[in-house]
Amino acid sequence: MEKYKNKFTYSEYKLYNYINKQLDKVIYLTISDIALECNVGEATVLRFCRKLDYKGYQEFKFAVAKELSSYESDSNNDDNYIYKVKNQMKQTIKDTYELVCPYSLQKAINIILHADSIIIYGISSSGIAALDMQNSLMFIGINVEVITDSYDQIIRANFIKRNSVIIAVSLIGNMKDIIYATKIAKSKGASIISITNYKESSLTRFSDITLFTSAKEYPLDKGAFVSKVSQLFIMDLLCTGIMIEKQKKNNL
Repeated sequence: MEKYKNKFTYSEYKLYNYINKQLDKVIYLTISDIALECNVGEATVLRFCRKLDYKGYQEFKFAVAKELSSYESDSNNDDNYIYKVKNQMKQTIKDTYELVCPYSLQKAINIILHADSIIIYGISSSGIAALDMQNSLMFIGINVEVITDSYDQIIRANFIKRNSVIIAVSLIGNMKDIIYATKIAKSKGASIISITNYKESSLTRFSDITLFTSAKEYPLDKGAFVSKVSQLFIMDLLCTGIMIEKQKKNNL
């Protein structure tokens, strides 16, 4: 960045200043996030990265992550990594807990309980979390379908019926395939519950209810368990709430 600093436009200079001050924060931001933080367009962010000889924002983030890793030369010490993982898990649960909206959670529970069919969409590590939720819901008598293939999600969305629920699980919330499938399902009359990390994601625009997670996934640890912990926490809240409501109904 220092090498090309004198060639930056006014908007690019805003990015330069922000990144210099928030270097450790940048690795957790999407292109939409950093554009919003700096009040510039996403195209400006791309131009900035390409001016630095990176193919795009993702490659730039990896370079930042590598540089930060070099600052922490002792991070591979056994004691340090055990302590670090423990703290990441604790912080993730704490941060996600603080984002829980009881009203949205209860509304999601009610929609799931009264739905004719429930389908969970999740890809990659989010798909693994979705399968875990399926197991928990089926254990308490709720029949759930999980689809982890993007093509199958689109096909299923085209044949969805009214009074169905799609639970879309996506850390970033900007995967084109899952957004397209969710959009189709919504047009067919399905209710959309999203579990995602970002308020400004494309997925939230098509969601009736959004339950937010808080997992800071390090770019060099793609798919790390810490990201699934936040999703599993929200899913466990849903499953526990559903079980409580079912018990209340059985006691009446």
